Amino acid sequence: MTNQTAMQYFEWYLPSDGQHWNNLAEDAQHLADLGISHVWMPPAFKATNKDDVGYGVYDLFDLGEFDQKGTVRTKYGLKEEYLNAIKQLKEVGIVPMADVVLNHKAAADKLETFEVVEVDPEDRTQEISEPFEIEGWTHFTFDGRNKAYNDFEWHWYHFNGTDFDAKRNKSGIYLIQGDNKGWADNDLVDNENGNFDYLMYANLDYKHPEVIENIYEWADWFVETTGVQGFRMDAIKHIDSFFMRNFIRDVKEKQGQDFYVFGEFWNGNEEDNNTYLEKIEKRFDLVDVPLHNNLHNASTAGADYDLTTIFDHSLVKNHPEHAVTFVDNHDTQRGQALESTVEEWFKPAA
Repeated sequence: MTNQTAMQYFEWYLPSDGQHWNNLAEDAQHLADLGISHVWMPPAFKATNKDDVGYGVYDLFDLGEFDQKGTVRTKYGLKEEYLNAIKQLKEVGIVPMADVVLNHKAAADKLETFEVVEVDPEDRTQEISEPFEIEGWTHFTFDGRNKAYNDFEWHWYHFNGTDFDAKRNKSGIYLIQGDNKGWADNDLVDNENGNFDYLMYANLDYKHPEVIENIYEWADWFVETTGVQGFRMDAIKHIDSFFMRNFIRDVKEKQGQDFYVFGEFWNGNEEDNNTYLEKIEKRFDLVDVPLHNNLHNASTAGADYDLTTIFDHSLVKNHPEHAVTFVDNHDTQRGQALESTVEEWFKPAA
């Protein structure tokens, strides 16, 4: 395969004016003229509010169509504008890619009462309480959508963890109790903080068959509805790798092997990257976080950095056919959780 050039067509601090999809549609020909082959679009789903960048995802079946969370549009615009942007990209030969957020759900509609234990945020394998009842935001009814496209409602038992007890008005990391509950197996998620299954909000439980069934139903609907030709998978080090391997296998069997997928495995460790690719049987590519870290270090060290080591430990060195190289993205921008911005003077060289 010849090298392709993808553009991440968004950043963290875009204005929340609902014009982004329209801007992208107008820019499609210009991007093609520049040689861009793929465009990674931001999450198109209804999130916590109209200003949400998209990762506080509320309803995967609402692409800016229904009045939910105080808005019809998302930060980026309306459903028909999203579909038009995808159409315009395809017309100029660019592969449109959707940012897919399957780790968690946010801004539930109703509280539910269920049993949890609190765990140590630094080591989620350590319980720091006896089982007790909380009131958690885990019931998703999507009233504004009124069962259009899909009638599934989410309940507490579709999640394995949450972060807020409304009964006590207390934040924490709460491991939900019940039959077949618990974090994903340690060897299926990142081992930071003991077990990094839990990231934020209400954490999807991929041991629950109804969760898997609903995500598969959504994927079929989403690709058919939008015509996207690829996925960028968000936060995959927090998602059961067994599920991810099978899910992408099945998506590609249905959509064709040219349906392009890459994952955000945010881990700078060389061995962990190699192991993850083996676990997913190399069914999709990964962003090259070790290379980004090298570029950042080179940009801050300046003349003290040995450029002959720039590719050391990177995916592009070890698995070039599965590496998505990048200089910076929305998470590495200044002020963000993973801030590691490559200094401006070094960006052209990077």
